[in-house]
Amino acid sequence: MKRIGVLTSGGDCPGMNAAIRAVVRTGVAGGFEVFGVRRGYQGMIDGDIVPMDARSVSGIINRGGTILHTARCMAFMEPDGRARAAEQLARHGIEGLVVIGGDGSYRGADKLHAEHGLRCVGLPGTIDNDIGGTQYTIGFDTALNIAMEAVDRIRDTADSHDRLFFIEVMGRRCGFIAVMASIAGGAEEVLVPEEDCDITTIAMRLQLARSRGKTSMIVIIAEGDELGNAFTVAQKVADITEFKDSRVSVVGHMQRGGSPTAFDRILASRMGVHAVEALMEGATGMMVGIENQNMVLNPLCTAWERKSTFSPDLLRVSRLLAI
Repeated sequence: MKRIGVLTSGGDCPGMNAAIRAVVRTGVAGGFEVFGVRRGYQGMIDGDIVPMDARSVSGIINRGGTILHTARCMAFMEPDGRARAAEQLARHGIEGLVVIGGDGSYRGADKLHAEHGLRCVGLPGTIDNDIGGTQYTIGFDTALNIAMEAVDRIRDTADSHDRLFFIEVMGRRCGFIAVMASIAGGAEEVLVPEEDCDITTIAMRLQLARSRGKTSMIVIIAEGDELGNAFTVAQKVADITEFKDSRVSVVGHMQRGGSPTAFDRILASRMGVHAVEALMEGATGMMVGIENQNMVLNPLCTAWERKSTFSPDLLRVSRLLAI
């Protein structure tokens, strides 16, 4: 194997550039020619593939987003689309691929490996932290810190006006960001998809907090919660309680942008190095993860077959400390 490629796919996240940098520089140090595939699998199909060297990734470790850009590609979901993508890689002589993204990106890499024999290694790049086979995903720590800062800032206004705020954070169908931000931000309540909770119970807890003397409160809601988004939950609470003048704030895509934290830069760098070294050693159809501070390899399918979930103890701690 003389040539390898790297791409970012799916939603962007802080730390992707640090991972690209690590892949390129480790590849160059190992004697490989390295190519960047722009715009994910769509760029692969279109042949949007460019050579990269150590200097092409200078000054990007602190940048958010991805210099290779990203896109969602419906054509790649079909066998014909994947065949066209494999042809483009073959045309450039690329024999190994590092895919940075979430479980959808991994599924694409897994199919390329199975159908066309391409050697693939995945890096978990998503703020949701919902990928099996790793304790942390690239981008999660940054997104969590942004959510926490938002809670801190909104707390000031909530305290000033004696008001209830509903804050919606990202995480898709995973409550990692919500529950961790609730502890770090001292929220009075948190709603996550992993827990069944009816609106009556939420209202009762808020009324109990008010009876204990709390004049302002924060409720954090994961965007995928079954009770609905923050606006819906706020209205449902208002319908059955005295909390008629609450406010809603959606943190949104701010969590996916901006400079990555030190933790994410280091995690992405370690994972990028490990991915290229795994390819050198003949690994394929595998993903890089971190467990107990060590880099580990697991099959790509681990990402969706063994979804990462937070410990229920986090919910217990959040509510215990909210009294």
